[in-house]
Amino acid sequence: MNNRFRDNCFYCEHNQTMHERMIPIITFDATTVYLNRDQTHPGRVIVALNWHVDEIFELTSEQRFEFIQEVSFTAKTIKKHYNASKINFGIYGDTVSHLHVHIVPKLPTNDDWDDAFVNNPSNPQYLDDDEYQKIRVILRKELEKAYETIKN
Repeated sequence: MNNRFRDNCFYCEHNQTMHERMIPIITFDATTVYLNRDQTHPGRVIVALNWHVDEIFELTSEQRFEFIQEVSFTAKTIKKHYNASKINFGIYGDTVSHLHVHIVPKLPTNDDWDDAFVNNPSNPQYLDDDEYQKIRVILRKELEKAYETIKN
């Protein structure tokens, strides 16, 4: 596995900016799943690669398979847990080039249904620390089960 990291990348450095934006839930072979602090869409998580590449095509076919597999079972877990009608996936990287995927559960009752989710909404919905911790514990257990299923 590639162990390349980049200076000034908050995913590589695990710096204060990263901790202000997200909370780590669980680390797998290729990725780490983070709970986004903005819960405008309840259950929004980010799946980030455990080493630095800018683009998905920079991964070997084996690494790409593992990355997509972990993104997929994370999305399936989030969709089921939040009873979402649809999952939106966002891969951007203009300002944070480290390969990561936003997984955003959506319902027809969302204001932005039938449109892309807003990455940085004008009125983000933040929770208190206890609520984040409860979500983190529950999702970690569910993601551990999903991971065991694909590894067996």
